[in-house]
Amino acid sequence: MQNLTNGYHTYYVYILTNKHRTTFCIGVTNNLKIRLQQHIDSVSENTHSFVSRYKTEYLVYYEKYTWIQEAIAREKELKGWRREKKSSLIQSFNENFTFLNYQFLEK
Repeated sequence: MQNLTNGYHTYYVYILTNKHRTTFCIGVTNNLKIRLQQHIDSVSENTHSFVSRYKTEYLVYYEKYTWIQEAIAREKELKGWRREKKSSLIQSFNENFTFLNYQFLEK
């Protein structure tokens, strides 16, 4: 049996949107700074991915977890929600849907 008390990790469940705030992209990562940069790069490279197509590069919501299993379960839960419920969650955390990239990326 594994000892789950060793070590400490941080995982993030995040929601990104586009500049018009019309589309949401939900994901999970252990490094939000790197993942945000990957999303931004994907948009600028104009790949055929969801992120590139809908230009979802602006962070509006995130949650922190210690265990990856919890983060993945939460990501799946959020992906199953209707848009209105996601919007309410975002507004409870970020009332004005302010872009939060600056908290993780240097300019």
